Amino acid sequence: MNPIAIELGPVNITWYAIFIVTGLLIGAFIGAKEANKHGIENDDFYDMLFYLFIFSFVGARLWYVLFDGYLIDHLKNPIEFIQVWNGGLAIHGGIVGGASYLLYYSNKRKLNPLILTDVAAPSLILGQAIGRWGNFVNSEAHGGPTTYEFLSDKLHLPDFIVNGMYINGTYYQPTFLYESIWNIIGFIIIMTVLRPRFRNNYGIISGFYLMWYGFIRVFIEMMRTDALMLGPIKVAQLTSLTMFIIGLFLLIWKKGEINE
Repeated sequence: MNPIAIELGPVNITWYAIFIVTGLLIGAFIGAKEANKHGIENDDFYDMLFYLFIFSFVGARLWYVLFDGYLIDHLKNPIEFIQVWNGGLAIHGGIVGGASYLLYYSNKRKLNPLILTDVAAPSLILGQAIGRWGNFVNSEAHGGPTTYEFLSDKLHLPDFIVNGMYINGTYYQPTFLYESIWNIIGFIIIMTVLRPRFRNNYGIISGFYLMWYGFIRVFIEMMRTDALMLGPIKVAQLTSLTMFIIGLFLLIWKKGEINE
């Protein structure tokens, strides 16, 4: 597939960038609405969002270069740390970077950090669902080889997805689609079930997000062929398992508070 969406002379705008920006804008809109319901004014929210994006972006890039297998080369040529067009971003690093800033901001403003993570969770999970389509256009983040019959006859995928998963003469598992659909379902659960019931029980939505996203990524990483590695261990799988466990303990803790 052609990753270039718009050509403006020497400047090319990619589909990946469009999907990422779309996810950010929709996430910002939803996040602002959620923040208002928790007493956070728009000016404060967008000020927070600006720095949150910076920390998330830096975290995503650093995470990628730390585990892409070329760290020594990057250290010899530090300019590579900012050359995102010669590598990529890692969502787990973005989550760690963003969470770090939210902890700082909550301490600065004397807020419960779980309020901020609950506000961020629905925006994040929906943004991840949208962003995965950028991976599809770039023919990346896919699973192992499969067949046309599996994609078309068993999964009944539309032709444009089937054709998009035909890369260099081989059909591949559309792991981007599995994760995107799973995240959309998670977003719907948060907005229709958890938010109305547990809006003021801070931490329930955050715990659900950590478990929901952590669960799917553990299994997605079993199929992925381009995973970042730490020795023989897939970094995303280890991180996702850690997220799941943290989310589980958070839900158990909050459930205990609710039952008191």
